[in-house]
Amino acid sequence: MTQLYPSRLNDSSNLMLCYYTNGTGKTLIARIINIPNWRFERIIFPQERLFFEAPLQAQLELHSNGETAMAVIDSIPCSYLKVREEMSQVQETLWHKIA
Repeated sequence: MTQLYPSRLNDSSNLMLCYYTNGTGKTLIARIINIPNWRFERIIFPQERLFFEAPLQAQLELHSNGETAMAVIDSIPCSYLKVREEMSQVQETLWHKIA
């Protein structure tokens, strides 16, 4: 599958690291289609974890094989999937000792 980063999105400040877990028993196709000049499509197998970078306003669409055709089963704002870095209690204690 292809992932293209247009030149105007190459600046990493426009991208965020996201994480999605396929908790279903089905193989899914994840797509981002709401960003002009941006293409993201991945196959996610059952219980597989996916890390990906996406623009701030991106929406992750999840598609599954229906009885007659592919169907959109969910659409999630990538801001909900953003990886958040939190300090553990040990890291925070060490940070305060150093500062």
